[in-house]
Amino acid sequence: MTTTTAPSPVRLLADDVRADFPILHQQVNGKPLVYLDNAATSQKPQAVLDAMLHYYQVDNANVHRGVHTLSARATEAYEGARDKIAAFIHAASRDEVIFTRNASEAINLVAYAWGWSNLERGDEIVLSVMEHHSNLVPWQMIAQRTGAVLKHVPLTDSQTFDFEAYKQLVSDRTKLVAVNHVSNTLGCINPIAEIVKVAHQYGAKVLIDACQSVPHMPVDVQAIDCDWLVASGHKMCGPTGAGFLYGKLDVLQAMPPFLGGGEMIQDVYLDRSTYAELPHKFEAGTPAIAEAVVLGAAVDYLTQVGMDRIADYEHQLTTYLYEQISAVPQVTLYGPKPNADGTGRAAIATFTVEGVHAQDLSTFLDQSGIAIRSGHHCTQPLHRLLNVTSTARASLYFYNTPAEIDTFIQSLTETINFFGSVFE
Repeated sequence: MTTTTAPSPVRLLADDVRADFPILHQQVNGKPLVYLDNAATSQKPQAVLDAMLHYYQVDNANVHRGVHTLSARATEAYEGARDKIAAFIHAASRDEVIFTRNASEAINLVAYAWGWSNLERGDEIVLSVMEHHSNLVPWQMIAQRTGAVLKHVPLTDSQTFDFEAYKQLVSDRTKLVAVNHVSNTLGCINPIAEIVKVAHQYGAKVLIDACQSVPHMPVDVQAIDCDWLVASGHKMCGPTGAGFLYGKLDVLQAMPPFLGGGEMIQDVYLDRSTYAELPHKFEAGTPAIAEAVVLGAAVDYLTQVGMDRIADYEHQLTTYLYEQISAVPQVTLYGPKPNADGTGRAAIATFTVEGVHAQDLSTFLDQSGIAIRSGHHCTQPLHRLLNVTSTARASLYFYNTPAEIDTFIQSLTETINFFGSVFE
C-alpha cells in the first residue's frame, strides 16, 4: 500500500469547517465517525440547523397571500432563498428557479410538463448508460406514452461518457438529451457544455442532472447553456424535501403547469382557470417553506466557504483517495483515473472486493465507525454493463480529511484480510 501523505493545503479546508458540523463529532460503535456517504446525502452545518429552528420559532406562516407580519417575513425568506439559488448557479432571472421536493420531482416536472406536450412518435430521447434511475425512469414512462424512442450513450474503455459515440447518436430526430454532470457511480465528470452545444446544433433541448456537481464545484447555467438543470438540497448541506429546477425563461414560459391547485393559479372559475406567472406556475399548493428557506441558508454557507475552494480541495482529496484505494490489490475500482491535478473525476470511489460482498463489507466497516454505501446506487443498468450486481462506494465532501481516508483504507484492508483468513 502506498504511504503517500496528502499535502498540507489539503487539510486546511477541513480544519476550517469541521467544527461547523455537529454530527461529525460522535462515535459510532465505539469509534470516531468517518462519514464517507456524501454522494447519498451530505451533513448539515450548524448555521443550516439554526436556520431551520429559527424559521419555526420566529417566522412560521404560510407564504405569499398573507398580509400579517409573520406571513410577510416567511414570504421574504422563501423568495430570498430563490434569489440565493439563482445567484449560486448564475441564472439570468430568479424566475428561472422552481422549488421542488428533490431532483427526481424536478425531472418528472420536465418530463410531464414538457415531454408529454412536445414529444411525438419517432422522436428520440438521448440518455446515457450511467444515468441515475431518476433520469431514466421518467423518460421511459414518457416514451411509452408518446412513442418516443430512447437511445443511450455508451462508455469509453476508461469508463467515461463516450462523446464520439454521442455525436453519432444525436440527429435531427433528437428532441431531448438528458445526462448527468457527474456520475454518482463512476465519478466521471462529463463534458456538459460540449454535450449541450452538439444537441443545440440539432435543435434538441438538454436537461442536466447536477446532483453530484452543484454541491462540489462552481456551476454556471448560462455558460453551460443548458435548457434545464436539476439538483437536490440534501446533497449540498441543505435539508431533505427541497430541491430545485432551473429552466431557461422562455422554455419554462412555454411549458404547461405540472400540478394543479393553489398558488399556481391567477383566476379560477368553475369550468376553467388561468395560471400564475413564473415561477409560481410550477409550485402548486403550500410549498416546503422551511426547507426552501433552509436550502437558502445552505447556499449562503457554501458561498461563504467558496465553491472554487471546495473544488480545489476535493481535487486533492480525489487524487489521494484514488491512490490509496488503487493500492489495495483485491480491489477493482470503477471509473476513470483522475488527472495529475485531481480533476476529471469526482471524489467518489466505487469498487468491488474479490471474495467479499459489498453489503458485508459495508457492515464490517460500520463496526469501525466508517459509513460507506453498498448496492447499485440507483444505477442498475450501469451495474449490469459492468457485470456486477452490487458495489461499495466511498464518497467525500469538503469536511472530510486525508486522515479519514487513511482510517478507511486501514479498516478496508483489515476487513479484506479477515474475510481471506475465514475462507482459507
